[in-house]
Amino acid sequence: MRASHFGERQLAGLDFTRLKTILVATDLSVRENAAVQRARQLALAHGARLKLMYMPPHGKDVPTGATQRLANLACQLEEGGELRVGLVPVRCNEVDDLLEQAASVDLVVLPHRRLRSTAAFFRGQPVLRVLRGAGCPVLVTRKAGDAYYQRILVGVDFSPESQVLVKFASHLDARASVQLFHAIDTADEAKLRAADVTLQAVQAYRERATNDAWISMHAFTDSLQARTRQLLAAVGRGEAGGEMVKQQQRWGADLVVVGKTGSSVWTDFLFGSVAHRVLSWSSSDVLVVPLRKIRPTPARQVREPVERTVVAARQRMGVSHERA
Repeated sequence: MRASHFGERQLAGLDFTRLKTILVATDLSVRENAAVQRARQLALAHGARLKLMYMPPHGKDVPTGATQRLANLACQLEEGGELRVGLVPVRCNEVDDLLEQAASVDLVVLPHRRLRSTAAFFRGQPVLRVLRGAGCPVLVTRKAGDAYYQRILVGVDFSPESQVLVKFASHLDARASVQLFHAIDTADEAKLRAADVTLQAVQAYRERATNDAWISMHAFTDSLQARTRQLLAAVGRGEAGGEMVKQQQRWGADLVVVGKTGSSVWTDFLFGSVAHRVLSWSSSDVLVVPLRKIRPTPARQVREPVERTVVAARQRMGVSHERA
């Protein structure tokens, strides 16, 4: 049943593949051990190699004994012989050093750190600099990492890039329920209100936009190739980042997955981004997947399959294919 603000429906799902190498950064504190344990859990689940990297708090020197403590941590993680752990040489590693290591891994796991400094204000928080520079997905942890994810929320806009996002999220944890979420842009509705359009016309426009969003959601899931697990879907209305955070809280997701295209520190500062807002406001772990524009297939090759998926979605929902 569709709620007035958002709805949820079960949809067909995806298969998953494996990660090969995971890099985790830590200052060896108890608080940042959550990131290490999450990286360990994912490495075991995927049969991946784990790399430990020491990153001291900003402006701090490497404490005496850090090298030995990192080696001891690696030995603890390798107990049982199920996990292979490598060490990045201990030094005052900064964001640039992390990005250098990230170039050869499949996933970076970071503890959530927030600096209050002039440098962070102008250059951006370290985690945002990692997100801008890393060519691989980055998982930012806030919660204890010893349990598997139970609910993964994925933000989608029905683009080919969103397909990549859904596939990676589904790959990450085969045990979790996965929900796709799309936020309807309300900018046009605001323009109608500003133009003194009648309330009935605005309501009709809203209902049509919601119906079209659900049609697009079904067509989008039909376009996904592998279907071996169940997906949920939800639709909301408003600014995407804020609506993602609200849906995370409503559904109780312990991981939010968003895509991020390349942007500068000034773009993030002036306008923000969905990834930036979710990372700032969400109480869950956040996985940010770098997305690059996918070259479109010639229209002649995709027109008929796309039309078939839209028609099928409309038929399942009892909606006429013809628009008024």
